[in-house]
Amino acid sequence: MKAKLGRALIFGACFSCILLMTVAGAEVEADDFEDGFVEDVQDESPNVAAGDEEIVYESPPIEPKKFHFADHFDNVEESRKLWTLSQAKKDDIAEEISKYDGIWNWESPQRIVWAKDKGLVLKSKAKHAAISARLSKQFDFKKDKPLVVQYEVTLQEGQECGGSYLKLLSAGKETEDLTKFNDKSPYTIMFGPDKCGNDVKMHFIFRHVNPINGTITEKHCNKPKNRLEEPFKDKLPHLYQLVVHPDNSFEIRVDHKIINEGSLLTDFKPAVNPPAEIDDPNDQKPANWDEREKIPDPSSQKPDDWDEDAPPQLPDPNAVMPDGWLEDEPDMIFDPTASKPDDWDAEIDGEWEAPLVDNPACEKAVGCGKWKAPLIPNPEYKGKWRAAMIENPNYQGKWAPRKIQNPDFFEDLKPFRMTPIGAVGLELWSMSSDILFDNLIITDDVNVARDFAANSFDIKRKYIDRESKTLWHRLMRRMNYKPGWWALYFLYLLIPASCYVFYLYRRAKEDSAAKAADAKKTDALQPDDEDQVDAEEDDAGDDSDPSADKANGDNSSQESTPLSASPKKSKSDLDDKESKLEQNAEPKETTAKATRKRQVRKE
Repeated sequence: MKAKLGRALIFGACFSCILLMTVAGAEVEADDFEDGFVEDVQDESPNVAAGDEEIVYESPPIEPKKFHFADHFDNVEESRKLWTLSQAKKDDIAEEISKYDGIWNWESPQRIVWAKDKGLVLKSKAKHAAISARLSKQFDFKKDKPLVVQYEVTLQEGQECGGSYLKLLSAGKETEDLTKFNDKSPYTIMFGPDKCGNDVKMHFIFRHVNPINGTITEKHCNKPKNRLEEPFKDKLPHLYQLVVHPDNSFEIRVDHKIINEGSLLTDFKPAVNPPAEIDDPNDQKPANWDEREKIPDPSSQKPDDWDEDAPPQLPDPNAVMPDGWLEDEPDMIFDPTASKPDDWDAEIDGEWEAPLVDNPACEKAVGCGKWKAPLIPNPEYKGKWRAAMIENPNYQGKWAPRKIQNPDFFEDLKPFRMTPIGAVGLELWSMSSDILFDNLIITDDVNVARDFAANSFDIKRKYIDRESKTLWHRLMRRMNYKPGWWALYFLYLLIPASCYVFYLYRRAKEDSAAKAADAKKTDALQPDDEDQVDAEEDDAGDDSDPSADKANGDNSSQESTPLSASPKKSKSDLDDKESKLEQNAEPKETTAKATRKRQVRKE
């Protein structure tokens, strides 16, 4: 049993160690890519494994003629000159939290792929933060060229509540001083991801100017069909792109995949163009307008035997009060042990009464108090009578006010022609820190944006994806990037191993008990019994007749006499009993004799 139990324990320990070593090995292998990132893999250029294509990162080239704005943030000194930190305050909010005191910094990602790859990072959380940069040249929507906005976001700490969207600030006097940039600053387009709890959004909002009265209305793009959750969890860089074409069509891409598309005229709420007709606000429904589709049948009459006053239930006439019911005893009585408090003031507190307690006489009784028969359904109950419903001959339909021409109607068939864009800004509040922005461009050529991404984002993701193709990251991706599931997975695997060890232990214990039970049931000599017989034979041999020893000669020293063929003893039964008593009194001598006897037999 001990051997089997030992093997089972060794098996369980080895199994647990193998699991731990597997998890530890996977963690070591993926240590540089923990949580979906690459950690200090390179200084200037990536290490290339044998047989793999070399991946080299260089800051993407920026040709000013091709961009209205472009910043890869790798040249920290030049990038700092472009951006202006807001010194404004938010309105309608407490003074202590109204400041835009969020911290921005130019730095490498937390898990470095290339040391010279930098980004603009929002370091603080739960603070208002705003920063903006002026475009190198104003974007004018009057030209028949598309607007292309593209940038990268890495939520290095994930995101539970907060945004990482851009605001394309409208050109004008209100945006000339970027140090006053705040939430009220006019913008033309707001674009980017946002999340709070389970509410996930991909904002695309443009501010439309009414051509008649000049009022501005925000138009919100319809939500995409598929929820965008992965970028908020995997802590990897993601590329966001908005393209608005002169024909009013638009596309929103994430990592080069279209997640939403449509038209500025039909896929926004409220609609760009108001309806041509509206309800007349002065029109009122006539008093005699009949909207009832059905009415009670006027020819229907209530039957004479219909009793509307009959109760739905009545006492059971066949019920009988149970024996032992104490009708004279109340359910509750005043507590006889209670006494009025010394500080009780009758004038203030009223007349004192002892509190009510359960009547002790009712504890063993069937019931106390006045007995009432249980209620049963009333067979005569029919409820309130109602006449049958028939079609209304005077039905005039649902009333609706008449339509009139909309005095505010206009038709803008070119909503693409928005307010010119003069700057780009980040005005954010987030419950997560270390949000990294990178490779932000505004251009009018989709091919230019595609080439820029190919020289920056695509290289970065290609390297990360190649290096993160390990068992650990595949499991992490399946586990939704929650390492806590590893502990549950380990316990899940440990349960069958523990059950197997327990099974072997129980089996070994049962086998041992079965052997002991079988030994008690049989008459065969057990090892302990054989030792006792040998000891008795030693004593019998010492007290036997010397003549028998001479007759046996030397054979007595070579062969033990079988128990069934022992020679006759010269002593009586009484002497045998005395000899046994002497053996019990002198165990040391008997043990020595038995030892000598066994040694003779072995020789």
